[in-house]
Amino acid sequence: MNTTFRKSMLSVAGLAFAGGVFAGPIAAHANPVDAKPTAVAVQSVKPQGDQSHITLNDEQTANVKAIIAATKKAGLPERAAVISIATSLQESKLENLGHLGDANDHDSLGLFQQRPSSGWGTPEQITDPAYSTTAFLKGLRQVDGWQDMALTDAAQTVQVSAYPDAYAQWEQQATDLVGQYWNS
Repeated sequence: MNTTFRKSMLSVAGLAFAGGVFAGPIAAHANPVDAKPTAVAVQSVKPQGDQSHITLNDEQTANVKAIIAATKKAGLPERAAVISIATSLQESKLENLGHLGDANDHDSLGLFQQRPSSGWGTPEQITDPAYSTTAFLKGLRQVDGWQDMALTDAAQTVQVSAYPDAYAQWEQQATDLVGQYWNS
């Protein structure tokens, strides 16, 4: 290993240890009863590529909250909610889509454009935001290492989209929405 690199890494490790030794006793004596709630710290990941943003209406905001509630119920962290919301932003702009007639992509429905013919559930289930999110999260849990993957890779592995890189453009807005609504 490069000697300079090794010394740098040891210095960083030493500083982290010293900081923990110093801050640990202080944190141990903090009074959690007097502590004020703080905003959730969503995993900081630099979004890939250019980012898109839309203004949400009440229905879309309710769907964000439903996705977050289903994520919490599944016992998954904020990152799972970020991936779910970004996926739904790409697939439906957070609108719970029913059958779109000739504009429909096969038999895709709901927030995630899931297909009854592909085993995601019945049309009634897929258009239930809690059910469709839970189904998406079940698929996400089956992806080894999803927590550390680029958002677009994790979403694509579950969704198998014709446009695999499209999810990345929603990462910043999804992260902001999770930060805003996780504790509400």
